[in-house]
Amino acid sequence: MRSAWWPRCTCDQRHSVDVADCARGRPGVNTGKGKGSGAAKAFGRLLRFYRERAKVSMERLGAETSYSKSQVAMIERGERKAKGDFVAISDAFLGAQGALLEVAEEVTASGVAAWFEDYLEEEKKAAGIHWYENHLVPGLLQTPDYARAVFESAVPAMDADEIEPSITARIERQALFFRTPSPVVTFVLEKAALTKPLGGKGVLRKCLAYVRECADLRNVRIQVMPEDRETHAGLNGPFILLETENRKSQLVYVEGQGGRYFLSEQPDVGDTFARYSELRAQALTPEDSARLIEQVARSL
Repeated sequence: MRSAWWPRCTCDQRHSVDVADCARGRPGVNTGKGKGSGAAKAFGRLLRFYRERAKVSMERLGAETSYSKSQVAMIERGERKAKGDFVAISDAFLGAQGALLEVAEEVTASGVAAWFEDYLEEEKKAAGIHWYENHLVPGLLQTPDYARAVFESAVPAMDADEIEPSITARIERQALFFRTPSPVVTFVLEKAALTKPLGGKGVLRKCLAYVRECADLRNVRIQVMPEDRETHAGLNGPFILLETENRKSQLVYVEGQGGRYFLSEQPDVGDTFARYSELRAQALTPEDSARLIEQVARSL
């Protein structure tokens, strides 16, 4: 079952919101540096409090501020930063007497979606990161141009001023490869993730060159799943396994169209780690995978 250890929305319920990814491009990011996630969630909770106190629906507030109901909901969950006159109009319309204006000043940006901050906190201190991906290069292996292509593919479209900070935040995450103590980082990638020319063949070729460089790091292992497998342990889709600091516990992060969640309880965690072990056994060896990555890059 899903753990209580969950990225919370503003109403403290388990909402399904499409992520992050972790590797995938998603709208609703905080776009600067500083307090970001916590302040965005605090603003969202405060907005919801004043909206409900005033007995105003999300549709009505959206109509007043020229936002859609879904955009208002994202702001209340801390997933999107309010822009333009939204805060000023909402403060006056809901009778917040300047409270919303005051808290909004604290909502600066981190370059990632507010809800993804919870995952990043665990990733930063993880002793082990194990990632299965089936249709694009994982975020930790992306180049800036490839990341840009991912974010520009997002539906709904990201705002233009969100893209560059998101790229920067994604590339900065890759510093974890070189931290001390070194985490053990492994990937199992479907070949399809290495052949989809996001951004064009030139962008993919350079990204694959970077993937190949990462494969040579002492603490990184990259394996590719061949296309002709008649059995496959990853048919349920991508996931990330985290071994927490000092390997005292384990977490599973899952993301898809229906939402995102952590697993931290047995037997769910054990089953997923066993699934990943089977995926590694089914994939090509790191050496054969490196040769395949080089082959795909040369063919572009």
